[in-house]
Amino acid sequence: MATPDFILDLRSRIGTRMLWLSGVTVGVHREGAQGTEWLLVRNAESGRWSPVTGIIDPGEHPFEAGAREVAEEAGVQAEIERLVWQDITDVVTYSNGDQTQYINNTFRARWIAGEPRPADGENTEAAFFGEDEFPPMSEQHDAAMRVLLADAPECGMGPIPAP
Repeated sequence: MATPDFILDLRSRIGTRMLWLSGVTVGVHREGAQGTEWLLVRNAESGRWSPVTGIIDPGEHPFEAGAREVAEEAGVQAEIERLVWQDITDVVTYSNGDQTQYINNTFRARWIAGEPRPADGENTEAAFFGEDEFPPMSEQHDAAMRVLLADAPECGMGPIPAP
């Protein structure tokens, strides 16, 4: 599902004006033949690679939204292990003019089953990559992968520090 119904309803009332939403970024890892691999998806609109991202539905727990988004976007099952970072994204302006800013929850998750595939039309590709094989990503998603790879025991808050 590209845009949840509750957002379509809000957009019908406010147009493209700023929406403050809650979102998730999910780093899914598994052990491969060459070591730890991470799931990335390629966005159909931008063509950019990223970890799985999505919008938390009203009343949905953020960690449940993370697992749901992984299944919806990449066709795999994952178990959320923990919250790694919480921050606020920059303002996102979509191609139709809609503006949004997210309270973003970055989760670390463990792959359980399934082979990655673009499952819902939001993405054109889904694949696991070794830690030294990541394709180019936006600064925001590159930062998310840095904190996921660092695997600090505590949850970070605020802007992700530059490398």
